[in-house]
Amino acid sequence: MSKVIAIVGPTASGKSSLAIETAKTFNGEIISADSMQVYEGMDIGTAKITPEEMEGIEHHLIDIQPLDKPWNVKTFQQLCRKAIDEITAKGKVPILCGGTGLYVKAALYDYQFDEETDEDNAQKQAQLEKLTNEELVKLLEAKDPGALEKIHPNNRQRLIRAALMAENGKSKSERENAQDHAPIYDIYIVGLKDDRSKEIERINLRVDQMFEAGLPDEVAHLFKDPKSRKWNSFQGIGYKEFAGWLDGVQTLEEVKELIKIHTRQYARRQMTWFNHQMPVHWYHPADRKKIVQDLEEWYGRK
Repeated sequence: MSKVIAIVGPTASGKSSLAIETAKTFNGEIISADSMQVYEGMDIGTAKITPEEMEGIEHHLIDIQPLDKPWNVKTFQQLCRKAIDEITAKGKVPILCGGTGLYVKAALYDYQFDEETDEDNAQKQAQLEKLTNEELVKLLEAKDPGALEKIHPNNRQRLIRAALMAENGKSKSERENAQDHAPIYDIYIVGLKDDRSKEIERINLRVDQMFEAGLPDEVAHLFKDPKSRKWNSFQGIGYKEFAGWLDGVQTLEEVKELIKIHTRQYARRQMTWFNHQMPVHWYHPADRKKIVQDLEEWYGRK
């Protein structure tokens, strides 16, 4: 089995810099496992790594998707596995880096997705598309509450997909639980976590820095067309909160506070997900020496 390193953890925990250090140590290339960094131009709000910060390390699955095109975990799974094969073929080590837990699991484990819907399902989906996110959540609360544990209430695409499965009589949770989800690579998952108070400080500081770097201008430039607010790309934290400001009904300070709140909530959900879904080796962000030692020991095993 090919060896793959994954670096996970909540937002603003230092994953990107650790990935660079790890790539240098193990002659690796980095694959982004972030559902928003795939979009072109969404740089500040996604804390996308800059060319200078890459330090010459090859990065994959960043800046590859137009803003108006949908992106999903199934597509990521296919492209990520292709990148893993290409990196391994070069004699290098693939390093997944990101906080979108489902993406990491789908890429590294035997994670199966349903085939595309047929015409009957297309009609059902058309009806579900007419529902608001709140109505979709209520539907799932009645038919598949387990699905809501893994889906953010603002992730409309996943809400509709889960609701469609529930409408067809077999819940998303039942389908996933029936799968083995065995790893398809020899993997070592590094997780970064700190005291909650320190995480909150870093999140608040990062959001402040994003605004200083010009996040409002980035949002106004990318999403000035009202139609663009229906795109999947606009649903990411750090972007969707600007809807009221773009409409002239909220101040930038209100938007900034919303982003901080939503990011802190997301970081908590990330930790819950990783703690229950994958065998993560947790480290303090400052334990770089210990991380490298453990990775070297794992990498030396046959």
